[in-house]
Amino acid sequence: MQWLARHRRIALAGICAFWTGLILLGFVFPRTPFLSSPWSGEQGFEDMLRRQGRQTPERKDFMFIGIDQASTLLSQPNGAVLGREEIAGNRPLELMAERPFPWSREIWALFLDKVFAAGARLVMFDMIFNSPNDGDQAFHEALDKYRDRVVIGSNFDVAESSPLVLPNTTLIPAPQQEDDRVGYVNFWPDSTDGKVRAAIFHLSERQLYGEDPFPGDATFTSFGARALTKLGYGQDVPTDFGSHPFRFGRADAYQPLELWKMFFPTTWQRNFEGGALLKDKVIVVGASSQIAHDVVDTPLGPGTYGPALHLHAMAATIAHEYLSSTPRILKYVLVVLAGLAAFALITFVKRPVFAFAGLIVLALGYVVLARLLYDARGLLLLTVPVLSAFCLSGVSSLGFDYALERLEKLRTRRTLERYVSKNLVKEILENPDSYYSSLLGTRVPATMLFSDLIGFTTLSEKADPEELVRHLNEYLTKMTTVIFDHGGTLDKFIGDAIMAVWGNVRSYGVAEDARKAMRAAHGMRCALRSLNESWRKQGRMGLGMGVGVNQGEVIVGNIGSQDRMDPTVIGDAVNLASRLEGLTRIYAVDILIGSSVAELVRDEFHLRSVARVQVKGKSLPVDVLTLLGPKDDSIDKQLLKWVETYEEGLTKFRDRDFKESKILFSQFLEFYPDDHLARMYLERTLEYEQEPPDDAWNAVEVFKKK
Repeated sequence: MQWLARHRRIALAGICAFWTGLILLGFVFPRTPFLSSPWSGEQGFEDMLRRQGRQTPERKDFMFIGIDQASTLLSQPNGAVLGREEIAGNRPLELMAERPFPWSREIWALFLDKVFAAGARLVMFDMIFNSPNDGDQAFHEALDKYRDRVVIGSNFDVAESSPLVLPNTTLIPAPQQEDDRVGYVNFWPDSTDGKVRAAIFHLSERQLYGEDPFPGDATFTSFGARALTKLGYGQDVPTDFGSHPFRFGRADAYQPLELWKMFFPTTWQRNFEGGALLKDKVIVVGASSQIAHDVVDTPLGPGTYGPALHLHAMAATIAHEYLSSTPRILKYVLVVLAGLAAFALITFVKRPVFAFAGLIVLALGYVVLARLLYDARGLLLLTVPVLSAFCLSGVSSLGFDYALERLEKLRTRRTLERYVSKNLVKEILENPDSYYSSLLGTRVPATMLFSDLIGFTTLSEKADPEELVRHLNEYLTKMTTVIFDHGGTLDKFIGDAIMAVWGNVRSYGVAEDARKAMRAAHGMRCALRSLNESWRKQGRMGLGMGVGVNQGEVIVGNIGSQDRMDPTVIGDAVNLASRLEGLTRIYAVDILIGSSVAELVRDEFHLRSVARVQVKGKSLPVDVLTLLGPKDDSIDKQLLKWVETYEEGLTKFRDRDFKESKILFSQFLEFYPDDHLARMYLERTLEYEQEPPDDAWNAVEVFKKK
């Protein structure tokens, strides 16, 4: 871990190089699912740009006349939208009704006469009239009549022996593929997902078999290119054999109008304004019924009509809305730059939150740049692999930094916790600003606990030094564990003494701080009993302990000199806690607490009054009490009952009723003859009964020494 911390930049460079290299490998090995996922995801991002970005404006002069379901059902008496009487006498409708599609091609001759009479500019038949049919001669004559304003389709089918399916020779004399009225209708979808994104306007015969074009090959012209040439846009059509990605229009552009409505007088007037709607229109005729399945999967969705796709491609050609991809070498450069950018950001921006924000801002900025370039220049800027390299490198590097920081904090914490209280270390590491500001000096309510060993001096005179240190460390470890378990701050060790505080670093509330301190005091009592049992079994000397607990207002601050500072608490309340610990030897109890603590913990602990004392340095006396135990503990019920007798005797004693107090203390001692406090007060009662104190006596014991 220390090596990683010292060589952080090398480690970060390795992380960024790993992800950058992995992304680049996905481009080299596109068939590896995990490696190629960013590159395959790029296609989805580009499609999103095609849908959400700038689109080719819809041309109002383009119209799609659809061979819809209703038109094909006119031959079905039960499914027709028109009755026989409505069809009678209407030649086009009669032809549509006399048999299922494909109808007599006379209908298309009638269609051409109708639309060109209405002023249509060009008609495109997205159909392959390869098989002979009745009405071919009439259609042939119409094609000749309007030869400069009509285009019909051919189709490539490489599965057949003759891959190019052409109109029959009755309609267009051979060689049909050279006639400027014939163009192939094919769009070739991407092999990865089957979506059409580009148009090929000219095709070499070798390209049909996956080979490169060669001079002298037979060449073919697309359906759209033929139409654009007739419209006067031949100079805008690419002359090469390449695939040209184009910008689509809106998804709902070029919705089909139903064919049958052109021939029925009512709908001709209502839907086509009596032919006025067709003036100067470029009309594509093709399938729009579900049964025909002439729909194509494009970036706009899976239901783009095949005839409408020609209109999208033609509109893009006229508007020069071709799209270009990022050059191959630039793709490599961008991915590498993304990895370098992530490395630079994480390396030089020290604060993780700023580095993470930088990752987000730069990633969003790159997406915005991709959108702007798409809208303004039609450039499909490589995005997903670049952002993958950038974000994976950046996030992984941040994760490494975070793990490194956590390990460093853990190491620092473990080191500090050997010398400083655990909750103090936590506060320093997690809230350094607030902690350091508190060290300037603040006044807060706090609860202090002082503890000291009894008998340690005797032990230190006899014990081996190593054994003595082990003995002491075992005791201190056990006691500090109890303090930490109850949320206390270990302020300092003073030899074998311990000073702990509640409320200086983090307060749980005045009352709860006091309760936690009392729980710790009780826990230390129990822990020492356990230690003594263990030591005696080992033949080692047992020890006693005195604990003083007090609550009050203290000053928290960094106390010391320029050379040595100590974060601690000072004040009268601290001094009293220390004095109480010293008085445990006088009153032969292990825990003494001040009255301020007693008032806060009476609801949780059984307490016993000890004395009213005036310690050195204090002008006013304070009541001190000792802890019997928690109220939920298994304390001897008889003891609690007789403690009430003791308390009553102490009250009589303080009221100068020495005769009555003598009786009460004597009764208590009958059951607990070894009780030091009751025996002490009985002796004083007997003394005061013989020689009553003066009128100034107030049952306060004054201590001149610490």
